[in-house]
Amino acid sequence: MAGFDENIVREYFEVNGFFVRQLRKYSVQSRKKRADEEIDMVVFNPAVAGHAGESLSFQLFSGDVARIRRAVVVVKGWHTSRFTPAMLRSSSKIFDFLKKDVLNKAESYFSFEEPGIDAAVAAEAASFSKILVLPGLPTADPQRSESIELLKERGIDGIIAFSTILENLLRHVEVNHSYRKSDLLQLLRILKLYDMVKTPQMTLFN
Repeated sequence: MAGFDENIVREYFEVNGFFVRQLRKYSVQSRKKRADEEIDMVVFNPAVAGHAGESLSFQLFSGDVARIRRAVVVVKGWHTSRFTPAMLRSSSKIFDFLKKDVLNKAESYFSFEEPGIDAAVAAEAASFSKILVLPGLPTADPQRSESIELLKERGIDGIIAFSTILENLLRHVEVNHSYRKSDLLQLLRILKLYDMVKTPQMTLFN
């Protein structure tokens, strides 16, 4: 199901104005991943002028995501589990995309050379956020705050919950449009058309 989860995330970023490069179409199982296989996708938002960096909240909602210019994204679609402190400590593979050789490879996806651009501007252009997409974190403290601290300590800049992604996609899908180029959006449209799902009410997500 990893490919399906990644397609959901890809649709989310594209719907919100990002260019998305999904780095591989296959699943690595019988060997150790190479550096370029640890990252699921890189995203770029041409409408954002600069890197938001530390000004964003750690748990990202769609309003926060709209302020991101560049990011590397890793998707962990373990939908039956929340990421607890114990899971984060025991599952080191969650953080493999933060290794130096992986991040060095990621920089090459964003680096560019252009006449007249000084070093400071080039460095800003090469910066990117490191985002983890996951089912969710514990809802109560101290487990929630401890999980966030562990993720931050490892170098993750932000997380996006699948509930945030699905809620946003449902808002964007209109029943009077045909999404023939996207099986996912077309499915959401049909579910809405037959009243199988409703557009989320804002009060439920405050």
